[in-house]
Amino acid sequence: MTQGTTSGPLGLDLLLLEILACPDTHHSPLTVDEAASELVCTTCDRAFPVRNGIPVLLLDEARQRGGTGTATP
Repeated sequence: MTQGTTSGPLGLDLLLLEILACPDTHHSPLTVDEAASELVCTTCDRAFPVRNGIPVLLLDEARQRGGTGTATP
């Protein structure tokens, strides 16, 4: 019996958002930054992009957010 998925922020399934974690060794939960279209690690402050409703949880694709932000040319 399939009930259809409930779409949450960034078009992600709400059940998926509950189980997603940072792929680094600490496996901390991720929070949603809708304005930036990213999932953010609660421990290391890495931001993982969400592209076309698909979270890209690759450490090489993540950016380090930092408290004040960094300027990009």
